[in-house]
Amino acid sequence: MGSEANGGGAAVIDLLRSAAPCPPDADLLLTPGTGLVLVDLVNGFCTVGAGNLAPVTPNKQIDKMVEESARLAKVFCQRNWPVFAFLDTHYPDKPEPPFPPHCIIGSGEENFVPALEWLENDPNVTMRRKDCIDGYLASFEKDGSNVFSEWVAKFQIKTVLVVGICTDYCVLDFVSSTLAARNIGRVPPLEDVVIYSEGCATFDLPVEVARSIKGALAHPQDLMHHMGLYMAKSRGAKIVDRIILEE
Repeated sequence: MGSEANGGGAAVIDLLRSAAPCPPDADLLLTPGTGLVLVDLVNGFCTVGAGNLAPVTPNKQIDKMVEESARLAKVFCQRNWPVFAFLDTHYPDKPEPPFPPHCIIGSGEENFVPALEWLENDPNVTMRRKDCIDGYLASFEKDGSNVFSEWVAKFQIKTVLVVGICTDYCVLDFVSSTLAARNIGRVPPLEDVVIYSEGCATFDLPVEVARSIKGALAHPQDLMHHMGLYMAKSRGAKIVDRIILEE
């Protein structure tokens, strides 16, 4: 939601990047043993005007994220490689404070964006509707098993490539929990968690808009996108801005 960063905002972001740099790691070569994780590419977060947490005007960062995620999904499915898709989905009687109602089941907000609707019928895709920010936690069943961990084991995935929204919320939380689980042997044979920076995005809530919304915190898009990537890297994730396909 909101507008792109203005000139002053760009200067602040440049200062932050200088003080807390997050240089990309080596280009990722896609090979068998890599699984793609799509985080919340749903209408309620990505489609203009679709809900309380959707952009209110076209947003370049979000549009690029959708485009890159769709491109990678097609590559994986064409090669019959595994894809795991989280879809944020909530029941109206189970709020998720501090956020307003969003992605309510039956509203359409909880469904794939148009560019990815085809994934629902692709045999390479495992879908998981989640009712909390952290997809790893949302993958637990009542018996203690974890759908995501089982997916990693089934396909013997050593590297997960993560794209989606929001960089500093659902992407960061999923990545952090998955790395912690990897460190204690809960997701074998997983070795690396890689975030594709060009395939991630977050929302924009400028300070002047946030001041008019009770209880809202300003959320400058480019700044928080950078911080999400920075925090993920500080937890042990690899950050890449270029992906190479194995011929």
